[in-house]
Amino acid sequence: MDDHHTGPAELGAPMDYAAHEQTYAFFLAAAKWGSLFIIVLLIAMAAGFYGGLGLIGGLVLFVILNAAGLFLLR
Repeated sequence: MDDHHTGPAELGAPMDYAAHEQTYAFFLAAAKWGSLFIIVLLIAMAAGFYGGLGLIGGLVLFVILNAAGLFLLR
């Protein structure tokens, strides 16, 4: 922070592109798996509360759908 560059920002410190790529890959994976989890949770809650499956049926459906999603999205 204490070095002062007089040129444009594009000519400042060199970028660590490997770290950028790693962060971007982590963000994409987190978004994919997080979306899967939330969608499956909502489906299982709807089936448990409104579909008549109850708590155990909703939990079983949640586990099955998560396993299917993990298999399909790998």
